[in-house]
Amino acid sequence: MSIRPVKRIVESKPTVEGAGVNLRRAFGFGNTSEFDPFLLFDDFRNDRPGDYSAGFPWHPHRSIETITYVLAGAVNHGDSLGNKGTLGAGDVQWMTAGSGIMHQEMPKGDSLGRMHGFQLWANLPKSLKMTAPRYQDIKAAEIPEVIDDDGTRVRVVVGDFWGKRGPVEGVAADPRYLDVFVSPGKRKTLKVEVDRHAFAYVFEGSGSFRSASQPFGVLTEKDVDGVETIVREQTGNRSLVLFDSGDEVTVQAGDQGIRFLLVSGKPLQEPVAWYGPIVMNTQAELQQAVSELRNGTFIKSR
Repeated sequence: MSIRPVKRIVESKPTVEGAGVNLRRAFGFGNTSEFDPFLLFDDFRNDRPGDYSAGFPWHPHRSIETITYVLAGAVNHGDSLGNKGTLGAGDVQWMTAGSGIMHQEMPKGDSLGRMHGFQLWANLPKSLKMTAPRYQDIKAAEIPEVIDDDGTRVRVVVGDFWGKRGPVEGVAADPRYLDVFVSPGKRKTLKVEVDRHAFAYVFEGSGSFRSASQPFGVLTEKDVDGVETIVREQTGNRSLVLFDSGDEVTVQAGDQGIRFLLVSGKPLQEPVAWYGPIVMNTQAELQQAVSELRNGTFIKSR
């Protein structure tokens, strides 16, 4: 067994998307090879309706999968194929854009005006980029939760974990998507397949992710001269932890416990050419997709 060391800790950055939605982005655009097969991760958490109610009006998607996980409030969605619905608290939507759709997502706060959720983009391999679009809308009650003897709770959205299997099926990257809570002061080790890229996104509480050779609560890195310095003592709210190779991750929860998403997937190792939510393998394919969008031939399935 080898515990994955922390490769990097990233604070999600304020970003404005859609028609004026204020959110936090942990990664996305540019070179995302360290996260392959994932392309982007957004945290859309807000308690001021004016900062999110304009939503994400009609926009195109092609050759990616978007994973929306709602914790508070709701998201009304619809597309050019006639699909529509509402995601409520605890619900998940795994949308395979495939050959292309036009899509809209309009967030709505709860009775206190709170809106909280995440969106993850996963790339599709070349062989599936032009597959027919499809949805997997999963209600909160369908997502299994397992509770360990020490109080650790895990909601299994996708993949197998602790004898439970998430309800989302047939995803190209064969990912695992877990919502994990570790009780205050507890240390927990969780399995992650060695052939996957993996990251954790902390959204409640704090804690430390460490390798077996490093003391908990102290994260160090070496500068160009090989001198080790302390970078961070605790990983807290809105922090993304990118892991290096290994088959386990270990977390030490802080005084309030820690809740995080643990996401992993098999790298596609394919070239990426993208323009917003259109992701192809080559610039020529990308130019063709943009041309189709402009001349009205973008949608292939009806």
